[in-house]
Amino acid sequence: MSGDTIRIGTRGSALALAQCTQIATELGKAAGLPFELVEVTTHGDTSTASVAQLGSTGVFVTELRQRLLDGDVDVIVHSLKDLPTAPADGLVIAATPRRADARDVLIARDGLTLEALPEGAVVGTGSLRRIAQLRAARPDIRITESFRGNIDTRIGRVASGELDAVILAAAGVDRLGRAAEATERFELSDWPTAPGQGALALETRADLGTDGTAFSRALVKGLEKIDHATTRAAVRAERDVLAGLEAGCSSPVAAQAMVDDGMLFLTATVYATDGSTSLTASHAAVLDSTSAHDMLLAAAEVAQRAVAELLEAGAKELA
Repeated sequence: MSGDTIRIGTRGSALALAQCTQIATELGKAAGLPFELVEVTTHGDTSTASVAQLGSTGVFVTELRQRLLDGDVDVIVHSLKDLPTAPADGLVIAATPRRADARDVLIARDGLTLEALPEGAVVGTGSLRRIAQLRAARPDIRITESFRGNIDTRIGRVASGELDAVILAAAGVDRLGRAAEATERFELSDWPTAPGQGALALETRADLGTDGTAFSRALVKGLEKIDHATTRAAVRAERDVLAGLEAGCSSPVAAQAMVDDGMLFLTATVYATDGSTSLTASHAAVLDSTSAHDMLLAAAEVAQRAVAELLEAGAKELA
């Protein structure tokens, strides 16, 4: 452990630092401890490959996890949509804070919406899910799939006239203070997004708190305070869909779950990357209570039913 200061590992991008600083401030206050950020460079940060080429092997998390296992940091912060669904030996997700906006946004020249973009407009995205959705909605649009770089760089390609528009996660745009530049926010009912999008995960070593020190007790208590049970249940259902389909973080899969009026709802969609077809399954479960335990059980159960329906309908041939 680090004495009385929480060392929080994060990627070094502007977005990662912004979201980590926000969460670190909340955690430090909840735990009653000071904190420091430790920047870690991952393979995903240095590779020039597209998101689809990088795949789902933990390219944005492996180095962070190793620093945690080595004891160099006490907590690491992930964007949940980038986190592999398979558990990591010796580590646990100790907190899932309240989710931000899970939607996608369009940032287009001249304030245009997706519908208003001219025929043959060029749109940038490296996400297979977004590519499939774009091809289904606007087959005339040209897509720049080799699309990497931070949010500022991506938006800059629209400002420079290189692209007509880009599609990005609303949460990232909002966290960087660029929400006003979004020309359209897609509703989740029409344009579902990646499992876990908009949510963060705080990962720790599984043995945190077992040493009995005041520091570890305070850190555990702080993590418990900032954990948001409804968000944890929703993203559990969404990520269980990915795991059940054996699909990776970059696969053309969308999933949205929510808790409302004593029920947990889940809708999951698998797309053909050419936009020609998609499969959707929607399921719900009545919650026996709003305890974290009951909500997680319901999340696992509805995900299992959704996966079974999608597989029976032929999802393996699409994703």
